[in-house]
Amino acid sequence: MSRLETEIERCRSEGKWEQIPEIVEQLTPSKVTLILNGLCLEKIPDSADSGSSESSQSSAAREQEIITCYEKSGDIALLYLQEAEKVSGTQNRGPKPEPTDEEPELGYFLETGLQRAHVIHVNNGNLTQCVGRFREILQAVETRTTQNLRMTIARQLAEILLQGMCGQSYWSPLENPPAVSPLDKPKQKGHTYRRNYTLSRPPQVYSGENLFCPQENTEEALLLLLISESMANQDAVLSRIPEHNNDRTISLQSASAVYDLLTITLGRRGQYEMLSECLERTMKFAFEEFHLWYQFGLSLMAAGKSARAVKVFKECACLKPDDPTIPLLAVKLCIGPLHWLDEGEKFAQMVIDTREMKAEFKAKGYLAAGLVYSLKATDALLRSTQEDYQRKAVSAFQRAQKMSPTDHLAAFYLALQLAISRQIYEGLLTVQLALQLQKDDVHTMHLLALLLSAQKQYHKALNIIEIALSEHPENFNLLYTKVKLEVMCTGPEDALLTCKHMLQIWKSLYSLTNPSDSGRGSSLLDKAIPDRQQLNAMTLPDVSDPDAGSAHTTSIATSRAEQALSEESSSVQSSAPKPGPPHAWSTLAQIWLHAAEVYIGMKEPEKATECTKEAANLFPTSHNMMYMRGKIAELKGNMDEAKQQYEEALSINPTHVKTMQRLGAILHQMKRYSLSEKILREALQLNSTSHDTWKSLGEVLQAQGKADDANECLLTALELEASSPILPFTIIPRAL
Repeated sequence: MSRLETEIERCRSEGKWEQIPEIVEQLTPSKVTLILNGLCLEKIPDSADSGSSESSQSSAAREQEIITCYEKSGDIALLYLQEAEKVSGTQNRGPKPEPTDEEPELGYFLETGLQRAHVIHVNNGNLTQCVGRFREILQAVETRTTQNLRMTIARQLAEILLQGMCGQSYWSPLENPPAVSPLDKPKQKGHTYRRNYTLSRPPQVYSGENLFCPQENTEEALLLLLISESMANQDAVLSRIPEHNNDRTISLQSASAVYDLLTITLGRRGQYEMLSECLERTMKFAFEEFHLWYQFGLSLMAAGKSARAVKVFKECACLKPDDPTIPLLAVKLCIGPLHWLDEGEKFAQMVIDTREMKAEFKAKGYLAAGLVYSLKATDALLRSTQEDYQRKAVSAFQRAQKMSPTDHLAAFYLALQLAISRQIYEGLLTVQLALQLQKDDVHTMHLLALLLSAQKQYHKALNIIEIALSEHPENFNLLYTKVKLEVMCTGPEDALLTCKHMLQIWKSLYSLTNPSDSGRGSSLLDKAIPDRQQLNAMTLPDVSDPDAGSAHTTSIATSRAEQALSEESSSVQSSAPKPGPPHAWSTLAQIWLHAAEVYIGMKEPEKATECTKEAANLFPTSHNMMYMRGKIAELKGNMDEAKQQYEEALSINPTHVKTMQRLGAILHQMKRYSLSEKILREALQLNSTSHDTWKSLGEVLQAQGKADDANECLLTALELEASSPILPFTIIPRAL
């Protein structure tokens, strides 16, 4: 080859590109001649005048010849490699070994012949021809020599399918490319290529009866990327010795490109579970590679694997300690699904302590810390601890608002915390500021309505709820509040109409009806309003199989207890699982419980019992269910049964303040003053703003002859009742 190299170098130095193919043809095989012919034709300047039609035709013919050289040489190269591998006896599957002297290598010329044609197609805007050429190469029987090349081509084809092709322009790999395609831009980029050669022996291609064929562009892209991912993992360089640094870098870059495209593809389809499993396989070669760790954490977060996501984000924070978005994502999970408040406080402090950070991010850190303190105050068992955390929460929200005065979340959560602390006037001023910053925020409007109800302006509060529902008609929290306000403003009949409307919304949202159901549930509300506007009958789902827990459990421990009991009850009642997401069934149960409470207010225990039964079919062991049964028993005058129901509710959730208050009141009626006082004082330790509990405690102390203490409790009850909202402020979610 020394003579060949000398002659080629001479022609290059003299600029005589047209002589190189003639020299090579005398000294080398035909495939190399074709490749060099194409390279030379590209190098020779186009001397034709761009304005004439003849020059345009000449340019098109020259371009056709260049592509023909590359594609023909590529096909010959594929056949040559297949035959050479048969001769060397290495055609089998498995990890790619180190090349031997007997195996052919994919040198510069062969690789150019296989890759250069599609580059010209892309430059000319002929993506249809490019896709077709890619598919031809990938359909050829694989050889060890072309494995890395096939991974590159598969990734490039996936990029075109994801970025340049839509569902309407897609055609099956088994079909011929369309003559006219919206992918192509021939007038803008160049000329349409038509193949004008045939080979006596084309490369061997895969064939068979049960081969999988994609039906749309995302499906084909996903298949290509999964194949590329398998190759990237197989060829990953894991050695950390200095001699392999370059190989490891190349391997990592190749794998990262594949996983980036996998993230786009699976993210479009919402397949986050599968994406997290794919990215987990990168961990074997992702040592100190922030990009892969961060993508893995985000995929776990999207897949609902919150605990693992927090651990991954902790590692990401070590790799990039100055990036505040990482601990913010972690604290979001700790505050939300995990309820890891101590961990959340640490992550929030990491954001606050980050050096050289914009005030906007530091404000987010204080906002996260405020939410942690607010939730800790709700969970605290001692009144002094609650008040301490409430002060910390208010202070953190105030600092967040001061650092980011245009952030409506800082103003909103400050208003919410002031409301929870019963600083109603200050809360109203702050929530109005939050509404000025973002007028259509549903939670801010809900808070405004609750604050107005705390001032006993029920009609104004109902108007605010109606306005919010006009923008968010399917928000059940707003509808729950509307039911309570309608009882106060327009009467229980309107409240029952709203309950039935919620049932209709639930049905339209979740479509979880069971044909075997008789519609008995909706008839309960039809009978309650015979003279009102009649609504169409509904078919409610078969709810005989209980779910995992109540919608308003006050702690994770309570939720787990209810789940265990419900699963035990489920094994007795039904072995068939209930379809649909759990929150759908908990929402349905809450609708029935609100309707039952309306019936209790109307002094109709039978109808309230029927509504409770509907909810009990979903959650038979929920403390909320037992609490409602106790109230119905009280309405019927059966104090012993009510006491039993309240005690069972407290055995599941010992911190349910409403149940403790009602049990204390019943024990008072039974003249068991000491036990009643003990339970009521424990309830006040959990929630010092419950005016009903203060009132019951005052009555118990009065019955014991403790007049001064009783008067103090009753005065506190009057003061708190004057600022009590129609529903607790904590019904509004607190999340980052």
